[in-house]
Amino acid sequence: MKNNTLAIVGTQWGDEGKGKLTDFFAQKADVVVRWSGGDNAGHTIIFNDKKYKLNIVPSGIFNSKTTNIIANGCVVNLQKLVSEIENLQKQGFDCKNLLISDRAHVIFEYHSKLDEAQEMFRGNEKIGTTKKGIGPCYEDKAQRIGIRIGDLLDKELFREKLERNVNFKNMLFDKIYNIEQVSFDKIYQETLKAFDKIKQFVTNTSLKLNDYIKTNKKVLFEGAQGVMLDLDHGTYPFVTSSNPTASSIPTNTGISPAFVNNILGVVKAYSTRVGEGPFPTEFDDSVSQDIRIRGNEFGTVSKRPRRIGWFDSVLIQHTLLVSGINKLSIMLLDVLTGVKTIKICTSYKLNGKKISYIPSTIKEYEKCEVEYIEMPGWTEDISKVTSFDQLPKNAQNYLKKIEDILKVKIVMFSVGRDRLQTIKMEEIF
Repeated sequence: MKNNTLAIVGTQWGDEGKGKLTDFFAQKADVVVRWSGGDNAGHTIIFNDKKYKLNIVPSGIFNSKTTNIIANGCVVNLQKLVSEIENLQKQGFDCKNLLISDRAHVIFEYHSKLDEAQEMFRGNEKIGTTKKGIGPCYEDKAQRIGIRIGDLLDKELFREKLERNVNFKNMLFDKIYNIEQVSFDKIYQETLKAFDKIKQFVTNTSLKLNDYIKTNKKVLFEGAQGVMLDLDHGTYPFVTSSNPTASSIPTNTGISPAFVNNILGVVKAYSTRVGEGPFPTEFDDSVSQDIRIRGNEFGTVSKRPRRIGWFDSVLIQHTLLVSGINKLSIMLLDVLTGVKTIKICTSYKLNGKKISYIPSTIKEYEKCEVEYIEMPGWTEDISKVTSFDQLPKNAQNYLKKIEDILKVKIVMFSVGRDRLQTIKMEEIF
């Protein structure tokens, strides 16, 4: 089963181009699996001159022969899921190739309401969440009061659990946050209505997935967010509420760790970040503004302009370490065309001492000074190249330098947003 599975993992703060690569590999995958997060993810896929945006549905949905799984580690807003499915159906994709874990937790109106209230309460220390209720839903999961999709199959059980949760959340809204309460009846009826539209997809996806792998089906694991947003290994507390690392796949899908051994790290040719938190290589000038426009660096979900920074090899080395990444794909290389001088961060300095790791505290991380090397850029249009050899010499040197610093092989790179503008240098799946 050497190349039977492939995990696609974002190595930065998300937005690296994972959706595009998932769509690329989904053309030959039998199964595509989302294992973490919820509709806070934003995967943009372009093919046949059309743009598609996905939030919770796996990116293999466009291939009718591919089974798409929303696994137990995900949290699901049923209304948003139904809306996304209906939108895809209007565009000609029937979505009959979708499966949803009965163990995935459900996001309710009170979760998003609590998310927004918590952000307001934090004031200047806000995290910068999408306010979609992702964090509060995972909070309920950890507190063992969450409601899973399988619970909705028993209406009386669901009613009991929901009533308990609504009563508790309304106490918080009234006594702590001083905001309007939510309606139990409204949530109960709307949830059952949405569930009725997707219940045919609900199953024990762990059993299905193990069977697929053991019968040598090609299984693609689609990451959401990036390792630097990981709850344990990211820039805590400015992180997401789940674990986007490849090491979380077994728990979040119900398979053996032995099945996850082929891990592709998706790396943007520069760095971006949405929301709050430290960003050592961030810069703000005419060059960063040009990169933002050319790269369309605005959040798929939030629409917020992304912060721009240079390539950070210290950060990538950290994400390689904690996620077991053994191959790299460099995305949006074409966006750097026209940049006269390109910088690569090679190390940090903390309190005058050179370090090659990311400090565990935000306070220390914000103190880090960045050490760069500079490389000459290129002006040639690379959007139509079909091989590494066709790249300008300076673009080739840039990729070689990244590979040399990280000691991990670059097996792919991207020179445009279309599916066809993805150049594969080695067969990996």
